[in-house]
Amino acid sequence: MADRLSAVLSGLMGFAFLALISCSPPVTTKPDVSSTAPQASIKEKAVKADGKGKPGKAAPESKAPTSLEALRRGEAPTGGPLKEIYFDFDKYDLRPDARTSLKANAGWLKGNPSAQVDVEGHADERGTNEYNLALGAKRAQAAKDYLVTLGVSAGRLSTKSYGEEVPVCREKTEECWKTNRRDRFVVKAGKPGL
Repeated sequence: MADRLSAVLSGLMGFAFLALISCSPPVTTKPDVSSTAPQASIKEKAVKADGKGKPGKAAPESKAPTSLEALRRGEAPTGGPLKEIYFDFDKYDLRPDARTSLKANAGWLKGNPSAQVDVEGHADERGTNEYNLALGAKRAQAAKDYLVTLGVSAGRLSTKSYGEEVPVCREKTEECWKTNRRDRFVVKAGKPGL
């Protein structure tokens, strides 16, 4: 009986092996990078994306640096098309001025449907590193959740927390600390079809 079972299993394994090696690999296509055709400008790409021959809004072509990348380069994070929002001490609830800025940000995002955004949560230096990382995460999530209620797809938004690690101001004053209690919005390269 064992010999018969062994023979059947060997036959099945041989058949499976033959079936696997006779299958062709999946077909993948890559753009022809050797083409000598000129690259379309951002405006031309927007016209093509619109499909009506009218210039549309083009999504950003390259990823903006995160706050951490800018810090590593010795630069201050630059502002993009989306406004930063600010928080009260030890809070992650959205203030009225933050809601106003987020509504403007949602309008820009709706006008640029292929843009992807990292929502960076930041805190001032008071509190432990672990606490500030958690607070930054809650701040970023609060902004993301509000943008979603305004009609921005959650799949276009990601969150991260830098806690107190990437301050924009290093003085030990309340005026400085309140500039560090923020969410920053980094627009990444757009992806078609979103």
